[in-house]
Amino acid sequence: MAGKLRGYAHRIDIEADTARVWWALTEAKALARWCAPGASIKPRQGGSFRASVDRIDTIDTHIDVFDAKRRLRLIHMEQANLPARGATLVDDFLLEADGGSTIVRLLGSGYPEDPAWDPYFLRLRASWERALARLKVYLEKNMDKEAK
Repeated sequence: MAGKLRGYAHRIDIEADTARVWWALTEAKALARWCAPGASIKPRQGGSFRASVDRIDTIDTHIDVFDAKRRLRLIHMEQANLPARGATLVDDFLLEADGGSTIVRLLGSGYPEDPAWDPYFLRLRASWERALARLKVYLEKNMDKEAK
């Protein structure tokens, strides 16, 4: 196993029910609106998620866990432009109903604590934070109504 690993944790409260939040996470048209143009998803366990979250690198992931309206876990595929990692990179979305709102948690893990990984890790951590803020606006301003 590689040396020390690091991760990130984001939480955002969205004034929308879990069905709408889940739809925005797993519907390709919606995903492209709030996450990244050209984002794609095959929404099922064993499916795939692809997006340029930081507008520089594209993440290609395998959907390891697909628990409707509750959990979406993405396992990052190896990328030739990144240093060897010796660990599994994971982004785990957890949804929790809170009345008519939804708490969204994103836990990223497995990133090597190595200076060669700093630029990618820092960009991805910040980019997911901004993407979740866009998701909140997308749903709370009812911008999803245009995509349905």
